[in-house]
Amino acid sequence: MPKRLIKKITPDHDTVRGHRHLQIFGTLLHDPNLFHMNRRSISGAFAVGLFWAMIPIPLQMVAAAAIAIIVRVNLPLSIALVWITNPLTMPPIFYCNYLVGNFVFQAKTLSMDDFKMSAEWISHSFGEIWQPLFLGSLIVGTVLAAIGYTGMRLFWRWHVIHHYKKRHKADKPPSAS
Repeated sequence: MPKRLIKKITPDHDTVRGHRHLQIFGTLLHDPNLFHMNRRSISGAFAVGLFWAMIPIPLQMVAAAAIAIIVRVNLPLSIALVWITNPLTMPPIFYCNYLVGNFVFQAKTLSMDDFKMSAEWISHSFGEIWQPLFLGSLIVGTVLAAIGYTGMRLFWRWHVIHHYKKRHKADKPPSAS
């Protein structure tokens, strides 16, 4: 079942409740529905986590946790999926988001040769890149959220049907030939 795989990759309840950035949610973290593993909760968590992973803001985990609490989807998975954008993957992902935003704005695109990963370069160029970056991030985040939600619902359904057929086939007595 997909539950076993998801349980392996998500943090446990106590780890989530004890995280220092999530303490602002207080007793809301004690809602057991935030830790359920069912088709609705998992697919919603994929949507929340993938969306916030694409948004270039600090403390994406807190934003994902807040939305997961509001819409009552699996909290640990929502938080874990935000880590798709980590220090190694952020530059290429956010550059692609920037390119999507530039395509929509039909603006001049900065090349990767012009890019330098430094606070000085970012502060100097932020006025020029922030609009395409955030618009592209919203578009990519929304598309990935929709794909993640739909894909997880379809995968879960396929897995349940496959498991049912396998079990039903095993329960049938062999026919006499």
